[in-house]
Amino acid sequence: MNPNNPGAPAYGVPQQQQQQTQQFHAAQQTNPHYAEQHQERPGGNSNPTQYPGNQQQHQNNPYEPSSNASYSSNNVPPDEQQYTASTQPRPDSDSVTESQQRPKTHPIQSMPNDTAVLSVPRELDEETEDGRITNKLAVGMIRDAWIYQQIQARQDEFTQYKQARLFLGTWNVNAKGKDESLESWLCGDWGPNGETAPDIVCVGFQEIVDLNAVNVAMEGKSQQRSQFWLDRIRTTLNMRKYTNADPNRAYTYLMHKTLVGLLICVFVKNPHKAQVKYVHATSVGVGVMGMMGNKGGVSIRMQFYDSTLCFVCAHLAAHRENVAGRNADFANIFTKTRFDIGAEAVKEVIRSGSLKQWSNDTSTVDIPDHDLVFWIGDLNYRVDEIIPTERVIKLANKGDLEELIQSDQLNLERAAGRTFQGFEEGKLTFRPTYKYQPGTDLYEARPDKKLRAPAWCDRVLWLAQETKHVNQINYLRSEIDCSDHKPVMSTFRITIKDVIQNKREEIYEEVMKILDKYDNQTLPMVGLDQINLDFGEVRYDQTVTLPIKVLNTGTVLAHYRFISKLDETGVCKPWMTVSPMYGMLVPGEQHATIQFSITIDNDTANALNSGQETLDDILILRLENGRDYYITITGKYARSCFGMSVDELVMYSDPIRTIPLDPIQKGEMVNSDMMNPSAALCVPKELWRIIDAIYEKGLEEKDLFTVPGEATEVFEIRECLDTGKPFGEFKIHSMTEVMLSFLCNMSTPIVPPTLFPSLDVDSQNIQSCSRKFLEELPPIHYNVFVYIISFFRECLLSAHSNKLTANKLARICTNCLVMGSSSNASNKGGENEESQAQTQRRSGMLLVMLHFLETTSI
Repeated sequence: MNPNNPGAPAYGVPQQQQQQTQQFHAAQQTNPHYAEQHQERPGGNSNPTQYPGNQQQHQNNPYEPSSNASYSSNNVPPDEQQYTASTQPRPDSDSVTESQQRPKTHPIQSMPNDTAVLSVPRELDEETEDGRITNKLAVGMIRDAWIYQQIQARQDEFTQYKQARLFLGTWNVNAKGKDESLESWLCGDWGPNGETAPDIVCVGFQEIVDLNAVNVAMEGKSQQRSQFWLDRIRTTLNMRKYTNADPNRAYTYLMHKTLVGLLICVFVKNPHKAQVKYVHATSVGVGVMGMMGNKGGVSIRMQFYDSTLCFVCAHLAAHRENVAGRNADFANIFTKTRFDIGAEAVKEVIRSGSLKQWSNDTSTVDIPDHDLVFWIGDLNYRVDEIIPTERVIKLANKGDLEELIQSDQLNLERAAGRTFQGFEEGKLTFRPTYKYQPGTDLYEARPDKKLRAPAWCDRVLWLAQETKHVNQINYLRSEIDCSDHKPVMSTFRITIKDVIQNKREEIYEEVMKILDKYDNQTLPMVGLDQINLDFGEVRYDQTVTLPIKVLNTGTVLAHYRFISKLDETGVCKPWMTVSPMYGMLVPGEQHATIQFSITIDNDTANALNSGQETLDDILILRLENGRDYYITITGKYARSCFGMSVDELVMYSDPIRTIPLDPIQKGEMVNSDMMNPSAALCVPKELWRIIDAIYEKGLEEKDLFTVPGEATEVFEIRECLDTGKPFGEFKIHSMTEVMLSFLCNMSTPIVPPTLFPSLDVDSQNIQSCSRKFLEELPPIHYNVFVYIISFFRECLLSAHSNKLTANKLARICTNCLVMGSSSNASNKGGENEESQAQTQRRSGMLLVMLHFLETTSI
């Protein structure tokens, strides 16, 4: 394709060949492998377990128990039955004796890193005659947070521990399941009379419905099937042979959550339901385009006595070779899962041990904010391809597992630190649970079926703040055979906290005595190793971090925090983050490190390109009862074609990196050859380069536009586009990811929002709607649209190799050309749904795109 003439014959292909149009009438398919939006970017946070702190303000004595704390879920009413199990000290493998408890001498702890802003009104600032400024409310809040951390370091001294039994089950039912008994799965280790029945039961399902396009878009069948399974579980748990008509041996339903084919539900024994509080559920979709619900996670959290528990049921990306997709799905679910539990629940979380909940005006908690996290589901990790499929089947049939376990992808990825960081899993002692011939105990090896290597797709893992608080009793599988997966189950003995209030108050008094000797002495003083931070060149979609060390050089406590400038609400500009935002330093304590990070996202790039923003800022660090420190931030944006408009890009024949951001310097180029409107390109040269490279080497590539690229290559390709350097030997999937990212992140979509159809599109009016659509496109946008559609038609000519369909490409066109960056932004709200108008616009444009792809001419 010629960027100056997109209507010309494409890529030098003969006109006769261009006129050949391959028609595709296969059913619309979802794509569970697309992980474009999961990929790690250069300079970004590579550790998905690091989260911004979530803290809650507290007044008065924060250590007093909540007087009106009660079970807040509407699903389970309060009950007068109390926990009847005996209270035990924590043993070495289950408890700790009095002599083994921590000594009562106070360990000084450093303040934690936290990006949360300390919200304190500036009107409360007090200035003395000599210019010193203090805010007593801020000092009190920082002090309380520090005190709380000291107390939590000694929590074993005021906490007694109870033992509870937990059952976890996971099963991919493959849209099957009728009347088969669930007893061997759910109740297999209860004993003849239910004497070892668990206190908590959490069960997760995958594929309770077929993962087709209709079920992904509509929740009706999912709700129907979830109710079917909930009734089956409730009936099984409360079988008369186990309860003997005793209500204290029966189970109560707490809550469930669904997402297309995913279902998670939690039941507790009746005697415990009064001690269950703040039950909340949420879901995260990570399927097609990184947002659809054919893959994702559903989660339930609760407070059980004084411990917080979180249960996650996930279905990750499929296919043996797609390890990176599964890792990315885990990271997305882990980072995006968030529960809004309310102010009262936050107080309970504080009492049970999370300092991150203390001093920030928020009521949300994330997965790692819980004492115990259990992750179940069809994680889809397979036996590595180094072992041929035939040998995997042979070893699995023989029960010879050691060689397979050593090549299990989840074990390999965890050992390399690329996924499930910090999680633990029991030893695999059962045969792989996938893939079976439904209705049999035989691995799928029929000649008319696709041969798949058996694998431990279905897993149970856990994450605990105190590793000794989780003891796995068993890790087994069931032999129910209606699905192509076998159910997996595991029983745990977990240690639950129960705080002794008067003991905690005694320790509180001891901590206060330590602070008393430092109060009311001399003024605070701190030293900063630097106050000018130059970040140098910062690139698009990159995060650069620089530190400043703060040392208490005085003899009294030093409370510091960042404050906003006068007439401004934020501490810093949106592209800057600071962690921690506040802290306290004890004299003689090791210095604190404050991390300053600049991130260039799409909004920031738009503002920088338009001259509305520069990478300059001044931050104010206030030392309470002391002086203010002014920290200067400077940086230079390495200009990128990403985040710009096609109308501006076609004006530049030279690489975009050479085009100045300064409006005056850019104005001087108007009359030069570098920026001559009469010499403008028909399409951006960057788009032409990437499409031409894909056309030359990649049209036959399998799974084109559905497999993510490598993060390092994506970065290098973007640099080549911005600097004009020639492409290296990059993988085609990396090229396609860059192409879609380029189109999705335009400052304005290729198809302006005003051009969405105003009437329902159907087979009768599709041609007239499409013609009107083309007529109203702005000239440059028209060129780009025709260019991309022509390229996608070329891709369809090789559909036998690249496995593309017109339906897949129509969805890509709708998301990239029509929705643009709003397609990503609309997904940031978690469970927020599109408006009816947005849904209608998306559906109409999907049909228009499909029409253009399947017709012989535009």
